Amino acid sequence: MPAPIPKSPKGTGARALGVIAWGIGLLCLLPMLAVALAALTGGTDTVAHLLDTVMARYVGTTLALVALVAIGTFAMGVGAAWLVTMTRFPGVRLFEIALVLPLAFPAYVLAYAYTHILDHPGIVQSTLRAVTGWGPRDYWFPEIRSIGGAAVMLILVLYPYVYLLARAAFLQQSSAAFLAARTLGHSAWSAFWRVSMPMARPAIAGGVLLAVMETIADFGTVAYFSVQTFATGIYTSWFTMADRAAAAQLALGLLGFSLALALLERSQRGQARYHHAGKAHVQMPPASLTGLRAGLAMLLCALPVILGFALPVGVLVWMGIGSGQDLLSQRYMRLIANSLTLASVAALLTVLAAIAIGFYQRVGHVASGGLPGHVARLGYAVPGGVIAVGLMVPFASFDNALDSWMRDTFDISTGLLLTGSIWVLVMAYMIRFLAAALGAYEGGQSMVHTNMDAAARSLGQSPVQTLRRVHLPILTPSLLTALLIVFVDVMKELPATLIMRPFNYDTLAVQAYRLASDERLDGAAVPSLVILAVGLLPVILICRQVGRSTR
Repeated sequence: MPAPIPKSPKGTGARALGVIAWGIGLLCLLPMLAVALAALTGGTDTVAHLLDTVMARYVGTTLALVALVAIGTFAMGVGAAWLVTMTRFPGVRLFEIALVLPLAFPAYVLAYAYTHILDHPGIVQSTLRAVTGWGPRDYWFPEIRSIGGAAVMLILVLYPYVYLLARAAFLQQSSAAFLAARTLGHSAWSAFWRVSMPMARPAIAGGVLLAVMETIADFGTVAYFSVQTFATGIYTSWFTMADRAAAAQLALGLLGFSLALALLERSQRGQARYHHAGKAHVQMPPASLTGLRAGLAMLLCALPVILGFALPVGVLVWMGIGSGQDLLSQRYMRLIANSLTLASVAALLTVLAAIAIGFYQRVGHVASGGLPGHVARLGYAVPGGVIAVGLMVPFASFDNALDSWMRDTFDISTGLLLTGSIWVLVMAYMIRFLAAALGAYEGGQSMVHTNMDAAARSLGQSPVQTLRRVHLPILTPSLLTALLIVFVDVMKELPATLIMRPFNYDTLAVQAYRLASDERLDGAAVPSLVILAVGLLPVILICRQVGRSTR
């Protein structure tokens, strides 16, 4: 039997660890409390005006977008996962990995690429008019700048969440129940819907809910397509209307919806273990497809890869070559330096915070050790715009109060010490992505046997010494993975950066958004390609894991 992990550690180091873990947890809770307080104490004039004009549109488009993305990611992710797991056809090993590649794309970058080719002056419609001789009003073409267009962009980059979780669930299923259904007269399709799908339902639901949370947090895609959602409403209230209270009230509504989804995802993930069937695991025998069925399976697996990765990469490269943008110019060097600085600092601090919380959960008090971790995980469900508003409100109030006191007391103006600083922006990143780092840390920590903790304590090692000498050397691969994931997420983050960045401190994501907003799509392709290149790094790691699980 493994030795129990000693709880309630004593000593200055252990107490400091607890203070740090609780401090990080309270910091993650700060923007949510600030949004709620600002919303309840602010004026309601702007919100009343929004209720009379665009609030119904905000709610309707947000719900419509969520529904379309949920259905699309479910169909695409589950279908691809079932085909590559339960069947064999030419190229299946390649598709197992390639289906993850669209995860490297931010949805707003995909939107820039498809707008370039599908909009009215794009190559598709221009060719159509040249071939047929039609005028602009002689034909109908689907509008890319629409709710449907935004949903397609989000589906193409978010379906890998569902694919990865569904594939893992299918791989872990025993074939006993499926084969029993076949012997009872069910077809393969009927057995799939009646047996395999219910067993994998928690994992699939978790993937769909993750995609939905990313959808309601998205700003770049919906803003570029002029789709009015809660995310764009927050930004408009903050900047266009200059009404902080209205932005907070809109953020509170979006926060409530996000937290409801987070609780739903948490409950689904807690039941994910129920997709096992039978006491003995018997590998599901894959069905060999030939002829027309094999060709159809190849087509169904190739379409997401082509539409979500290969085609937009080719379009962006072509746009970038003809854009005249110099990636080595002083301006771009500064943008790259700003992006790398923010991403590096935020990733390092976020991983350190994950270590503090994760290790405190392992050795802290049974009743309260897990609470900081539960609070820290909420940040992933909160959109970047909500976190930005939630941090700007209290820090701006503090700066204004301090400046007023200094003026009255010493006749000195301190200005804005914290608001608009890089450190508050880094804080927003840490709150937003701490859940991802914590998940990677806990995944590695599960491999550290409890007997190691007991042995270290019996040799006189304090909890902090045990962390430094035992855990961290073993957890190095997991920590590097967490560092890389947070680094790339920060590189892609747009709404929090737009609202909170210091004056004249732009990043690659902001540059791409600005150029695209000015309809300079060729120019937006260059920073977008750099973001994509960085985003491929964690996807390569995920692909390696997919390959290992297959072997």
